[in-house]
Amino acid sequence: MALGARLEIRQGQGLVITPQLQQAIKLLQLSNLELEAYVEGELERNPLLQRDERDSEPEREEPIHEAETYAADQVSDHAAAADMDVSHDQASPGERATGDVEGAANAGGAIDWSRAGKGGGFEDTDDFEGRLTREKTLAEHLHDQLAVASLPAAKGAIAAVLIDGVDDGGYLRCDLAETADRLGCGLAAVEEVLDVLQGFEPTGVFARDVRECLMLQLKELDRCDPAMVAMLDNLDLLARRDMAGLRRVCGVDDDDLRDMIAEIRALTPRPGAAFGGEPSQPVSPDVFVREGAGGLWHVELNTDTLPRLLVDQRYHARVSGGARTDQEKTFVADCMASANWLVKSLDQRAKTILKVASEIVRQQDGFLAYGVEHLRPLNLKTVADAIGMHESTVSRVTSNKYIATPRGMFELKFFFTSSIASTSGGEAHSAESVRHKIKQLIDSEQTQAQVHSDDRIVEILKDTGIDIARRTVAKYREAMRIPSSVERRRMLKELA
Repeated sequence: MALGARLEIRQGQGLVITPQLQQAIKLLQLSNLELEAYVEGELERNPLLQRDERDSEPEREEPIHEAETYAADQVSDHAAAADMDVSHDQASPGERATGDVEGAANAGGAIDWSRAGKGGGFEDTDDFEGRLTREKTLAEHLHDQLAVASLPAAKGAIAAVLIDGVDDGGYLRCDLAETADRLGCGLAAVEEVLDVLQGFEPTGVFARDVRECLMLQLKELDRCDPAMVAMLDNLDLLARRDMAGLRRVCGVDDDDLRDMIAEIRALTPRPGAAFGGEPSQPVSPDVFVREGAGGLWHVELNTDTLPRLLVDQRYHARVSGGARTDQEKTFVADCMASANWLVKSLDQRAKTILKVASEIVRQQDGFLAYGVEHLRPLNLKTVADAIGMHESTVSRVTSNKYIATPRGMFELKFFFTSSIASTSGGEAHSAESVRHKIKQLIDSEQTQAQVHSDDRIVEILKDTGIDIARRTVAKYREAMRIPSSVERRRMLKELA
């Protein structure tokens, strides 16, 4: 077999992800605090950039429309599309990078956010080593457990708010009545969710005081007898080392008292202290939502969190004219291109955040008007299709972005809830309503013959237009702590 060298010409289409496009996509997923730090670094590196200190907004070729209004019951999609549309050049089908970016910037420098794919390369490597070594925080640990708790949408939303109210020690620092009023639900619903959350690990988390924290740990150890309850009710005596008083209120002798005190000391008064912590940083909303007249919602950007930069054209003219060597000319040209690109990227980022937030408000107007029970099923694809963007772009926008509403401040991801498809192809059913139907079916069982298996429940629900799998029925039933059909038949037999 002969070996030899030869020249070949091949033609093909492809997309090169330029450093500028990488920067643009990275900016989209930064929080306002991270963006501020990034911009400060660029101001130090690039002499042609300067902060806009003027009171008025700088003139732009495509000004940001900082407010959109949406009706609570009926919205015109045409207005949103007309005001918030972003011009871009459509890439041909062949000009795509597999699994990363499905579009690029056009010749004029505008960024096509609607085609930004899910990525998985450059932006994920920025803090790769830090994420490997960083300990998981208590909040992250609790959210991980919430994700597998299979709570319905409304209760899951309440749980997310309560998790935000847990301090580093694991104690719940928010008032339940105030939380119920803010979310537009009953106090009983919040207390029911809290009861579920107090079963999370580490044991004792979500306690409101030391007594409740120790009580939760003793209940798990099956050591919460009347004598121990009496000691927890009189922790002040234990703090004063009033052994005589403790013996009297607990009704035990010296040996039992010593054992009880040893058990108390073996407990953890700060269950959250075992988890890694992060420096406390104030959260500023990226978007404001205000209620207007006639059931309208006014959506606007928080301009205080938007960096305002200018390209110093005068300084550029001076230094470019004085550049003598090719290296100096290249440096000045690179600085100018980088400055222009950053200003356009920041402008585009603001437009994209407002566009996504406005659609979320349109979809979840029921929550804003009536409370957490009216959260609608919503996913990334629904929002992406409505505004003509890629799902991963919506995912980036909703990460670490917060919206201030009359019901409090929430991360944009808070408004995405699960749904159950309809067999008729109509509007999807919320997971919470499906759970309620399952519970009603099981509560109606009076005899062994009336007990429904999970398969039978699937058939009944499909007859009512709910397309659900048997494993989903089993998951919901177990989450509601309802025994299997075999166990329910046994219980009914014993009662007969």
